[in-house]
Amino acid sequence: MSPNLAEGALVHKKEKRYFVLCLLVSLGLYVALIVSVIGILWLVLLFGVPFVLHALAMAHLRKNGVRLSAHQFPQVYERIKTLCADMGLPTVPDVYVIESGGLLNAFATRFFGRNMVVLYADIFDLILRGGNDELDFVIAHELAHLKRRHITKNLLLLPANWIPFLSQAYARACEYTCDRMAAYHTGNLAAATNGLVMLAIGKTLFRHVNVDEYLRQSEKETGFFVWLAEKLVTHPPLPKRLAEVQRFMENVVGTPVLPPAGTTERLVKS
Repeated sequence: MSPNLAEGALVHKKEKRYFVLCLLVSLGLYVALIVSVIGILWLVLLFGVPFVLHALAMAHLRKNGVRLSAHQFPQVYERIKTLCADMGLPTVPDVYVIESGGLLNAFATRFFGRNMVVLYADIFDLILRGGNDELDFVIAHELAHLKRRHITKNLLLLPANWIPFLSQAYARACEYTCDRMAAYHTGNLAAATNGLVMLAIGKTLFRHVNVDEYLRQSEKETGFFVWLAEKLVTHPPLPKRLAEVQRFMENVVGTPVLPPAGTTERLVKS
C-alpha cells in the first residue's frame, strides 16, 4: 500500500467541517433543553425511545443472524481480522449475516459498547460469485465507520437532526471518508468501483457496466428536485461516490484509474 497515509489524510475535509457545525448546534440545543423541566423530558425521550428500539432490533439480530467466526465462514472472518489489524481497530467487531429480502446493504452499529457489522445475505453471497474483493470493500467501508467512531458521534450529535440539511450533509461526508478508507486499506480501486456500481445495478450485472458512461449520465441529471433529493439523504449519489473515490485513489494514493478496454468504453473488472 503506497504511500503510507495517516488517518487524517483519508478523512474527507467536509466531514471535519460539518462535524464542528453539528457539534456547536447540538451543544446549543442541549443547553437550551437542560435549563427547562420540559426540555429534560424531551432529552429523555430523545435518547430513551431510540435506545430501546435499537436494543430490541439488535437483540433480535443477535438471536437470529449468523455470526462469523473461526468456525463460521472462517476464510471471510480471517480477512476481516486482517482488515481490522491494518485499519488499527483494537478488536474485531461482531459480524453477522442476515436475510434481507434481496436488499444489497450493510451497516455498522454498536450494542452496549460492542461494535457490530451487519451484512445482508445478498451482499454476503458474493463469496459464491467470485466477488471476494468487492465484499472486502463493503466490509472495510463499515469498519471505517467504527474506526472513525461515527456511531458514537451520531449519538452525541442527535439534536443536529432537527436542523434541515445539516445532519444529512455530515452523514454524506462520512460516507466519502469511509469509501476512501475502504479503498485505501483494501488497495483495490477496481473492487471499490465495482462495489459501488453493484449498489446501483445489482450483484450480477455490475461487472458489465460502462462506468465512464454511468458517470457522464449523472452529470446530465440536473434540476431543482435532483438537487433537493441529494441534499435530503444521508448517502451521496453513487456516481459522485464513484468519482470521488477514483479521484482520491489516483491523486492522493497514486493508483491509476483503469484505462479503457477497447476504444470507446471501459468495463471495470477486478
